[in-house]
Amino acid sequence: MNKSEIFEVPLQELARFNKALSHPARLAIIKYLADAKACISGDISDFIPLGRTTVSQHLKELRDMGLIKGEIDGLKINYCLNQCKIREYLRLFNDYVKEISAVEIEC
Repeated sequence: MNKSEIFEVPLQELARFNKALSHPARLAIIKYLADAKACISGDISDFIPLGRTTVSQHLKELRDMGLIKGEIDGLKINYCLNQCKIREYLRLFNDYVKEISAVEIEC
């Protein structure tokens, strides 16, 4: 058993979401796709200051989390933000922050 499995499922999901966003390259990729406002069918490494292999690894992490979609189109892959999944994780994050910020603490 993985130690994280002893925690509630929403906390596990929130931790996975935060891990996916924990690298600046992944944040840059998400921002680039958001700024493009369309699916990108070119080489994203042309716009991110990292090598192609490194960018591919970060794209895989984002795809595995469902934050982006990658559809094969011939020799290219079209990348898009998965807005439904992003909204789902944001609701989870907002619920968590709302719950912990509502507590009155006196230290």
